[in-house]
Amino acid sequence: MQIDIRPMLIPKGKVADKTPVDLVWLSGLLKNIGGGDSLVQASKKSGVSYRSAWGKLNDVEEMLSLQLILRTKGHGSELTQFGEYFIGFIDGMQADHNKQGKLHYDKLILELNKLKKIESSKWKFHSSSDAIIQKAVEDVKGFALKIAGSGEALEKLLNQEVDIAGYHVSDEKSSKAIYSRLMKSGIQVFPVMKRTQGLMVKKGNPLNIKSVIDLTKRKVRFMNRQIGSGTRLLLDTLLIEENIDPTDIHGYLQEEFTHSAVANAILAGKVDAGLGVKNVAIENGLGFIPVKDEIFFIAMHKELASEAQVSKLIRKIRAYSGETPGYKAVSLNRQISDWL
Repeated sequence: MQIDIRPMLIPKGKVADKTPVDLVWLSGLLKNIGGGDSLVQASKKSGVSYRSAWGKLNDVEEMLSLQLILRTKGHGSELTQFGEYFIGFIDGMQADHNKQGKLHYDKLILELNKLKKIESSKWKFHSSSDAIIQKAVEDVKGFALKIAGSGEALEKLLNQEVDIAGYHVSDEKSSKAIYSRLMKSGIQVFPVMKRTQGLMVKKGNPLNIKSVIDLTKRKVRFMNRQIGSGTRLLLDTLLIEENIDPTDIHGYLQEEFTHSAVANAILAGKVDAGLGVKNVAIENGLGFIPVKDEIFFIAMHKELASEAQVSKLIRKIRAYSGETPGYKAVSLNRQISDWL
């Protein structure tokens, strides 16, 4: 890595409007002047324009309240006694800095290389929208998360376009079918949490919405989730069970890609209701009508399941779900044996 750590002169108080000056650069400029160079020659060697060097020197002299060079018309510039002392002071300080600074520099480079290695080896993780999943990924390094519908995440995992998929299922029959397909493809499935889905509505539920049937009321404006999301699939399943025509719901074709986006649309007064998880409704001060509990799964190819970071991620998800309203941790397959 091409970096250098060196001391700067930082203006404060009455001269706080001045630009900080690199002291190593300043020492080089003063040495060239002391060696007989004009300010024009010295500034060129230091890599800045004459005007810039002149301005920096004036700023430093104002900060220190002492002259560094004497400017004599027709005779160029020469160092003052303080200018000569200041060169030695800077060189001594830089020497001490180099001795002690190398330890800190090496420590910095070591940590940067470690983090770069983690960044470059990130596993691609596509998951259905969920605040706990996002929080766990932030805490456990090594994963590149992208929010996607449950169906899309699983298809990309099966096609080996991603390493890990997060999906949720709201009925046992669908869960068994998905589980069977994944296992046949050599994919390991881990149940991590149970969460409650329901109708998010305005605080106080002014339209008295109690179930999906009430979404057909003329006054109710609804916000849907995108096709391919587990929440959209849940809604469509509920509509079939209740024999409701989707076209009877005002806003059925309006889509958002996350639970939070639906909540924001309700808060903004754009719509009156939307399907989402209980915790998002609570965090946004919305009313909530429970509709169905569902299981959230993490799926990956078997060889990845033994990775320490993956195990840590799963533990984090379960830990957070155990302490978050609207969620319950699921740590064993036998806890949801009817779903597998």
